[in-house]
Amino acid sequence: MSTTIAPLAPELWADFEDLFGKQGACYGCWCTHFRLAPAVRRASDRERNKDHIKARIEAGPPPGLLAFEDGKAVGWMQIGPRADVPEWNNQGRGSAPVDPADAADPDVWAISCFFIRVKARGRGISHRLVEGGIAFARENGARLVEACPIDLSRDSRSIGLFVGSSRVFEKAGFERLVERKPGRPLMRLVL
Repeated sequence: MSTTIAPLAPELWADFEDLFGKQGACYGCWCTHFRLAPAVRRASDRERNKDHIKARIEAGPPPGLLAFEDGKAVGWMQIGPRADVPEWNNQGRGSAPVDPADAADPDVWAISCFFIRVKARGRGISHRLVEGGIAFARENGARLVEACPIDLSRDSRSIGLFVGSSRVFEKAGFERLVERKPGRPLMRLVL
């Protein structure tokens, strides 16, 4: 099956909404976890999260990529400058930047989240999204792309895989920088 990758522009909202379903993927997160401060997340609900990400998509630039098979969205990967996902930069996280200045540098990008349709899991969609993300980052002037994936997971349906698998990033050429939390390396690809 052929997979195409496209930046999530406003005209693809219906595809994104279909992929995330009525619940908003990952318990109603709508891929806002690293965008909203903890207090805001606790006070929010799936509808507010949906409104937040929709407004972000409409404001542009695209906050990530969609993977399509036969015209249907089967996967999502959030990618963009680190500053676009402020909670990803918190010093207490495994994903915190090695150099604090990277948090505000528009040329240092982060791959922070994935969501793959259940029936499409295990088919290499994450690999294709990372490949597309590398190209997308290069086209938009990034000099570094970082990720903080998980080393081990029991199976491809694990909720912990929303950060991606380190094996996928290793295959794409990312190198481990530091491991502040067991099994959660901060990885980097220099473009």
